[in-house]
Amino acid sequence: MYRAYYESELGLLEITANTKGITSVIFVEERKEENKNEIIKQCINELDKYFAGKRKEFTVPLAAEGTTFQKNVWDALYTIPYGVSASYLDIAEKVGNTKAVRAIGGANSRNPISIIVPCHRVIGKSGKLVGYAGGLWRKEWLLKHEGILK
Repeated sequence: MYRAYYESELGLLEITANTKGITSVIFVEERKEENKNEIIKQCINELDKYFAGKRKEFTVPLAAEGTTFQKNVWDALYTIPYGVSASYLDIAEKVGNTKAVRAIGGANSRNPISIIVPCHRVIGKSGKLVGYAGGLWRKEWLLKHEGILK
């Protein structure tokens, strides 16, 4: 496994990858030993551009591990465009199971690739900000950064 850290405006991000793609981007408090590969270098470059407001889509390869259901949800999250929000029901419709809204929320909360797989763009049906593993203040910042919130 490869690992590196990225100092973002929201705090320290740990980026991990294997030889196929990024396996996680998570907020952490402390660093461990770094071991970068080309995929992580690409990820850092894309995050730089995202935080500078110059990138709206990520092209770095992804290799998250999870159940088939979780991967289907994360694939659906990945399709939410920059500057657009979606509800849990919207995601349930994308994965073809409108009765799985709670399970969608569970898979959303277990998304291991923050920011790039934009789980922060999922909001409550009423427009309320709900749940974000990195904390609601980070979710609010990201949504403002993307112009979803004023």
